[in-house]
Amino acid sequence: MSVRIGVVVFPGSNRDIDAVNALEVAGAEPVVLWHDDASLDGVAGVLIPGGFAYGDYLRAGVIARFSPIMRAVSSFAADGGLVLGICNGFQVLTEAHLLPGALLRNRGLRFVSREISIAAERLDTPFTDQLGDRRALRMPVAHGEGAFYADEATLDELEANGQVLFRYVHDDGSRAGGEEDRANPNGSLRAIAGVTNQAGNVAGLMPHPETAVEAVLGSADGLGIIASFVSSATGRGGFAGAKPVAAAAGR
Repeated sequence: MSVRIGVVVFPGSNRDIDAVNALEVAGAEPVVLWHDDASLDGVAGVLIPGGFAYGDYLRAGVIARFSPIMRAVSSFAADGGLVLGICNGFQVLTEAHLLPGALLRNRGLRFVSREISIAAERLDTPFTDQLGDRRALRMPVAHGEGAFYADEATLDELEANGQVLFRYVHDDGSRAGGEEDRANPNGSLRAIAGVTNQAGNVAGLMPHPETAVEAVLGSADGLGIIASFVSSATGRGGFAGAKPVAAAAGR
């Protein structure tokens, strides 16, 4: 029996179908969780997908943090449950104070939608332990508010605690520069593309691994992230119906 992973859907979510497909490719059973549900229906992990939750009114993710489902997600995370937020999901998790920092308007003040590269800073987390090695991973971004920001003291603390999960990189894997560097699509400080909470069970990233899980989609580099999450949600012991990452990617 496959592990059940919840996919939270808000009014305005638009990457939930991609998230469902990615979880299925990774061998999981997706369970759609509506924003006004008060229960997570016994899932083993929660994925908050991209989109424009509640229209991103006021600012991205700020209204969604008050939804009934997020109260359940917060309790789940406090108990050690695995939670992954992608793009708008990352914004929601920062607004809910489940992740540090904030996502500001892109430095160029324009919506960015193109393929970029990221690399994992750590390969020993529940969200990266299936990647195998540190290399540039190609996947798309699509956001207007993706510039990761925190004050210098917080940034230093994130670095010291190993909470920087992904950085924007050049195709050769070298770290991207500041806002003038095209490899850093939104001007994120220290080229940070994703972080975890201090406990390591909640993570968020702005790029979209869920739309890069099969070669037919243009890249299968995101599958290792989704597969890590799914495997970790089952105690890192594998699960019925699981596919090796390379095989599922069509490599």
